[in-house]
Amino acid sequence: MPTTGIDMALARRLVAALSLFGVPTRPRVALLLSARDDVDGRHYAVGYHLNGRQAFAIEVPQRCHAVAEHPNQPVALFVARRPGTHCYLLDLQRGRLLQTLQARPHRHFYGHAVAHRGGEWFYTTENDTREPGRGLLGIYRFDGQQLRYHSEVPTHGIGPHELAWMPDGETLVVANGGIRTEAESRADMNLDAMQASLVLMRRNGTLVSKETLSQPMNSIRHLAVGGDGTVVACQQYMGSAQDTAELLAIKRPGNAFKAFPVAPEQLRGMAHYTASVALHDRLRLVALTAPRANRLFIWGLDSGLLRLQAYVPDCAGVAAVAEGFVASSGQGRCRHYDCRGPDIKVAPLALPSAFWDNHLYSRVG
Repeated sequence: MPTTGIDMALARRLVAALSLFGVPTRPRVALLLSARDDVDGRHYAVGYHLNGRQAFAIEVPQRCHAVAEHPNQPVALFVARRPGTHCYLLDLQRGRLLQTLQARPHRHFYGHAVAHRGGEWFYTTENDTREPGRGLLGIYRFDGQQLRYHSEVPTHGIGPHELAWMPDGETLVVANGGIRTEAESRADMNLDAMQASLVLMRRNGTLVSKETLSQPMNSIRHLAVGGDGTVVACQQYMGSAQDTAELLAIKRPGNAFKAFPVAPEQLRGMAHYTASVALHDRLRLVALTAPRANRLFIWGLDSGLLRLQAYVPDCAGVAAVAEGFVASSGQGRCRHYDCRGPDIKVAPLALPSAFWDNHLYSRVG
C-alpha cells in the first residue's frame, strides 16, 4: 500500500517526539578512525564506515599514529607517529581540520593521547629531548575548539608510548617502553639498560604503582583496558632473535602484572613484535596483531584459550566492534571478525587496501 502524505507527516512527528526523549531513531553505526598513507607516500587522517563509505580523509604533513576522541563532542586528536611534532585536531562530522598542535621546544610526541571524561583536558605522551627518554605527559586544555598547553607531569619512566584511562576515569595507565631516543630520531640509545614499566598514576602526576616484566629487553608499548579494570599490554622484544619473549601481558584487578598464558609456539610466531591490542568486554576476548609475522591472534580473556590465529599480511590495527573485531593491514584488505558463535567468521571489508597505520579505533554514531 502506498504511503500517504498524512502517514509521512505522522512519521516525522513520531521521530521528532522520540528524539526529544533521547530514543535513537536510526541505527547507530561504527565509524573507524585511523591513519593511512597513499601509494605516493602522502599521509592522511581518515574515517570510514564499516560499509566502506568514506567519512573523511584529510591530508596531513606528518604521519599519524593514534587517535584520542573527545568524550562528548564529534572531535578527535590524531597524534603524529614518534618522533612527530604535530597533533591534528579534527571535526569528525564535517571532516575538517580545527587545529595543528605543535610540540613545544625540546619535546616531541610519542604517538598517543587521551581525553579526560569531562572533555576539558587532553593528555599526550612526550619525550624530553634535553634528557632523552624522560617520559612526560603534556596536559592541554580544550577550549573553543582548540587545545592550549597547560602543564606537564612525569610518567615515572622512560619512553612512554600508549596511555589509557582506568574505569574510575581519574587514574591513567601508562606503557613506558623503556628506550631512550633523541630528538628527530627513532634510534635506540640504551638497549643494554632498558627500563620498561607499566605505571598507574593519577592525572595530577602522583604515582600509584610501577611494575615490570621478567625480561628487561621487553619493551611495553600498547594497551587496552576492560570495563572491570583488566589491563592488557603488548610488547616489542629488543633482545636476541633466539629468545622466546612474552609479548602479551595482563594485569587483572588486584593482581600483579604478568605474562598472559600464550603458548611458546605462538610467541615464536610473532617475530618479537606486536603492534596493536584490543579487548572486547562483552565477548570477553583479547585480540593482538603481529605485523612482522603477518598474524592476528584472538584469545579468550578469562580462559586464555586461543580462538583464532589468522594470516593477515602486515596485520596492523585492531579494534573491537559490536560483533567482534575489525583488523586493518599495511599490505592487504581490512577484515571483519564475527566472534559471537563457536566459530569465528571472517569477511573482507570494502575499505581501501593497504597502507594503514598500526592503530585502529571504532566509535559509534
